[in-house]
Amino acid sequence: MSLSRVYFERIREQIKELERRSLAAVEQAAEVCAQCLLRGGVIHVHDTGHLVSRELINRAGGLAAFSPFHFELQVTNTNSYREAHGVGAHTTPETVRCIVHAALDRSRIAPDDVLIIGSVSGKTPFPIELAIQARARGVYTIGLTAIDYSSQLASEHESGKRLFEVVDLVIDNAAPYGDAMLTLEGVETAFCPASGIGAAVALWSVVAGIVERMAAQGKPPTILASINRPDGMERYRQTIEHYKQRGY
Repeated sequence: MSLSRVYFERIREQIKELERRSLAAVEQAAEVCAQCLLRGGVIHVHDTGHLVSRELINRAGGLAAFSPFHFELQVTNTNSYREAHGVGAHTTPETVRCIVHAALDRSRIAPDDVLIIGSVSGKTPFPIELAIQARARGVYTIGLTAIDYSSQLASEHESGKRLFEVVDLVIDNAAPYGDAMLTLEGVETAFCPASGIGAAVALWSVVAGIVERMAAQGKPPTILASINRPDGMERYRQTIEHYKQRGY
């Protein structure tokens, strides 16, 4: 069997495992998000550079209510001598706390909103700190992570906790330890990851549940259509205006 076919098989197995592990969490996330939108809230999406925010934001068939949340502190201060000797360019726990606090202050995130945080490893300081501070502000946090992977890693956050230990709700994308799914004799490193596809399936399943719940109450959410249709751009503008007026 070719490795391409093997990958298809592994992905099918992963999606079955994702359903087994996370369907209840997906349903709960859909309920929380639907209620958030119905009361005028916003669903914010933050990830650490993988698929999550790119997959959900401004996608045909997706929700206009999804809002990207990204932040960084950019400092330009290069010096080859100090770089060569490892001087500077370190981040302390206090720095992490201050950056996240400032990002939330500058954002449009409000109490009773929902914040989806994606981190495959779930060990890095910023997503963990973001979840902690957002919850303290009354924001409902949903962590999308790989439990099998993350549970075997040491946290880099000062609390010693990983993302799945600090959010209100965890969706496990069912990716394996190390993320990659295939190996081959003569190739040192495993390849073809699982987390991106698992994240996409999980989150679009949440979207399906949101639409179902809101439509049942006679208030279906604003859904984006493809801009590549002949009337695409005009319909997109109308859709965004529709969302601005309704808020869901």
